[in-house]
Amino acid sequence: MRLTFLGSGDAFGSGGRFNTCFWVERNDGDFLIDCGASSLIAMRKQNMDPNCIRTIFISHLHGDHFGGLPFFILDAQFYSRRTNPLTIVGPRGFTERVNAAMELFFPGSSSTKQKFDFDVQEIDAGETRVINGISLTTTLVYHACGAPPLALRLTCDDKTIAYSGDTEWTDALIPIGQNADLFIAEALTFVRKIRFHLDYTSLKANLDKIGAKQVILTHLGPDMLAHVADVPETIAYDGLVVEF
Repeated sequence: MRLTFLGSGDAFGSGGRFNTCFWVERNDGDFLIDCGASSLIAMRKQNMDPNCIRTIFISHLHGDHFGGLPFFILDAQFYSRRTNPLTIVGPRGFTERVNAAMELFFPGSSSTKQKFDFDVQEIDAGETRVINGISLTTTLVYHACGAPPLALRLTCDDKTIAYSGDTEWTDALIPIGQNADLFIAEALTFVRKIRFHLDYTSLKANLDKIGAKQVILTHLGPDMLAHVADVPETIAYDGLVVEF
């Protein structure tokens, strides 16, 4: 299994980084974790074919985490000429929000029939579901986005990837990340606490409880970017590749 950080930035492109998007390559169908507004650009920059993506998992409904979907879906229809199925998965309210975004950006696009099988699924916090051979477990975290924000735990090919999503510290992250092969965690700030976002100091105090085999920090804001030399954990950057 191979994970590429296509986008590792915050909502505002701090450090010149693209919005959140992680590409996981596997034998039985690649998948994305989040698809922020700049994700299709990031894919083109890395020369990665969007038609290889079978499933897209969305943590929460902010533009820097799901705003790339209208572009991805329309590219699949008109440029990439997709024929293989696509499944997109998000929290309750996901279907309505994706349709609204498509209509806002490209009026009439939400009612256009795709030339490929297209499945939109909504998942509840606290639910476990197997989707295209990937076991997804979710938990509710703390982030204001107009719909339930989720942390994700994805298991396939005997490997587990955990992802905090955007959230202030909550003990719900401990079971999500427990003994994961990779725990991808937001670290927007170094010490300063910002409501609904995770600071590195709070995360660090709980990493032993989480016990993940590898931790990578992402979604860094200007404050955290100024302290990257002060932390031992791996810092995500656009184009970083992790092999399992």
